[in-house]
Amino acid sequence: MKLFKKSNLLFLLSLALLILALLLVPDLLSGNNKSLPGAYPSPHTGCLAGGCHTKIEPIREHHSQMAQEIYASGKKKGDPNGCVVCHFGDPAASTASAAHKGIVRFPASMWVNDKTCGKCHEEYIYTMNRNLMQTEAGKIQGAVWGWGAQTGYKSIYGNYQLDDPDGKSPLFGNEQYKSYMEKLMTTHPYAFPDSLKKLPEVDLATLHEHPEQAVFTYIRSDCQRCHLGVRGAQRRGDYHGMGCAACHIPYSDEGYYEGLDPSVPPDAKGKMLVHSIQSSRKTKITVNGITWSGIPGEMCSTCHNRGKRIGVSFLGMIESAYDTPWQKNGNGQPKLHGKNYHYIKEDFHHSRKSREGNPEGGLLCQDCHQTTDVHGNGNIGGTTFGEVEIECADCHGTPFAYPWELPPGFGDEFGIEPGRQSRGVTTELLDLQERFSTVYEPEDGYLLTARGNPLGNVVRRKDAVVVHSAGGLDFIVPVLKELAKKKRWKHPEKATTAMIGVIRHMEKLECYSCHSGWAAQCYGCHVKVDYSRQFRSVD
Repeated sequence: MKLFKKSNLLFLLSLALLILALLLVPDLLSGNNKSLPGAYPSPHTGCLAGGCHTKIEPIREHHSQMAQEIYASGKKKGDPNGCVVCHFGDPAASTASAAHKGIVRFPASMWVNDKTCGKCHEEYIYTMNRNLMQTEAGKIQGAVWGWGAQTGYKSIYGNYQLDDPDGKSPLFGNEQYKSYMEKLMTTHPYAFPDSLKKLPEVDLATLHEHPEQAVFTYIRSDCQRCHLGVRGAQRRGDYHGMGCAACHIPYSDEGYYEGLDPSVPPDAKGKMLVHSIQSSRKTKITVNGITWSGIPGEMCSTCHNRGKRIGVSFLGMIESAYDTPWQKNGNGQPKLHGKNYHYIKEDFHHSRKSREGNPEGGLLCQDCHQTTDVHGNGNIGGTTFGEVEIECADCHGTPFAYPWELPPGFGDEFGIEPGRQSRGVTTELLDLQERFSTVYEPEDGYLLTARGNPLGNVVRRKDAVVVHSAGGLDFIVPVLKELAKKKRWKHPEKATTAMIGVIRHMEKLECYSCHSGWAAQCYGCHVKVDYSRQFRSVD
């Protein structure tokens, strides 16, 4: 009887442990615990062995298609954990120097990503080399024209010399989008160059006769510190990766690594926050017990804090000459992006407090700015209107029309008259959206941008519009026609006067002319280019 009881007890204990293990396995393999060795196919071999990179986070969740493809490719190269797929090197070596021979330290860099990220994302490599985040052609053209070093509006220079061998048809986008873009290119050829020259250096021999050349030094040493080909200013708030990693690898404002790889010193700056890829809602990032999805706006503002100040304005901050309010220890506020800031008020879309019926939390930049806005479309864009395809009415409509009732091109005022036919909705996504993004149920159809591409995360639900944020929240959009029909304006007199009583407002003004709580101004900004006293700056 005692033996039976003991055996029975052992059996129950074993069964309980088995059930517990089965319950824990999904967590061990999930993003919530992906720093654990069990998340790798072979956690005690190669780069993960011998106390080197043990406990380093897998670049993606173990169960994801991307991770499985990396592991399969790595296995063919003798590395089942897949490290060599992106970083190269020799995982079978017995010393660090031998293992790191031929290693690629920044595998997402524009200068090597055709051999790394481009193995699976080939189309993006072509488009990224030609989009504004790499060429900065628009910023260059505006500055060179403004200083008098160029006449006319044609985009001539970029950060690097390049051309567009595949021609003017966009690489990304549906037929409606491509047709619209071809019309836009015909209407504004100066904004869609066939090639770009590398931005020249100043000719010091003729600088006195042509002082406007100083703009070349100003651009090269100050303006172009954030493009995808470089790592940025490497200071508080400006830490980011190169190439694809500029957006898809998380960095903190302070630039410290907070993962579990023992080989990375915790006090070394300029490091990624954690060895993980961030992208859409289906891709989870966990750091210090906090899990999120999507690309935070703070990552976007590591670059978008100069020029139009659009990133820091979205977050609610404005530059200040003062470092107050002081901290408890009496010190001033530490600089961010090399400047002092005061908080005023974040953009409505970023505000944690939303309209009644919506969850607490704001939208991310990527919820509106999607594939073509961010990666480019394969053509050389000479200005932002060449690549940014969204308009406020794409989601909000007007007091007289739902978004799907508007014609293609509505609100995209660049010389192409919108037609009369409604744009409608679609149930078909772009190939790249289906392959790489989170795919949401279309319900009554995906909404379309002004230029014709599907907004894969924005769907029609009868007469409502739902935005699925990459951050994990779903929002009901205030649709203007519904507000007008049901008279649910927040400020009825102002709204009806501005949008219904004075129709010209809707025809001539962008929505953010009034619906921005505040805007930074350029007054008082002075530029000095100093060639004296052996002055040196980063080029």
